[in-house]
Amino acid sequence: MERVHLSVCMSLDGHIDTDGGERLVLSSEEDCRDMHAVRADCDAILVGAGTVRRDQPRLTVRYPDLIAARRERGMPDHPAKVVVTRNGDGLDADSCFFRQGGPVIVLCAEPSLSALRARLSSAAQIVALGDDGVAGILSRLSGLGIQRLMVEGGCQVLTQFLAAGAFHRLRVAVAPFMVGRAAAPRLAGPGPYLHGPDNRLRILSTRTLGNIAVIVMENPEPRGIPAAPLLTA
Repeated sequence: MERVHLSVCMSLDGHIDTDGGERLVLSSEEDCRDMHAVRADCDAILVGAGTVRRDQPRLTVRYPDLIAARRERGMPDHPAKVVVTRNGDGLDADSCFFRQGGPVIVLCAEPSLSALRARLSSAAQIVALGDDGVAGILSRLSGLGIQRLMVEGGCQVLTQFLAAGAFHRLRVAVAPFMVGRAAAPRLAGPGPYLHGPDNRLRILSTRTLGNIAVIVMENPEPRGIPAAPLLTA
């Protein structure tokens, strides 16, 4: 793979959503535009099934000029959407996630493959996952032609990618307020992280985008990412 880019927006106390029914607005318009520019440069966007059930995200490229730039590069208007799930509970083929934007790929546990194909094959490509974690996810997506992947959450998915060190860059947007709810989801949970005090990520840039602080970090030694195919004449 050419690039695996993790992206998240969080509060000052590390929350990426609230624990209530209403969606927490963290980003600014300027930050949103910048994040969509990263989306527009990707082949696919990956989220977990919990994010799909809770938010029904469209995962599209919102801005016409970014869509036009994709067309000029011979790319479809919107990246593909990838959802990772064990059994597909709560995934609805008639929802906006499946019906709007780019094509959908559902990565599921092997025992759920037949049932999900019967239920969702009209709206998505269903692909079985083994027990090889994040490396397996990336290997299967690479085999489907995805070379530039953006991972947008939620907490379980980000934890897995961060713990595995399976990314090239991490974009963190920080909203200047607290959530203060113990049950609200955070950027990441406990895990055997490769990047601790003695193995730090490299900060590439810090910016202010509409009262949002955006930090872009580089992972000098990505792990578990399949090599991009060699181009031949």
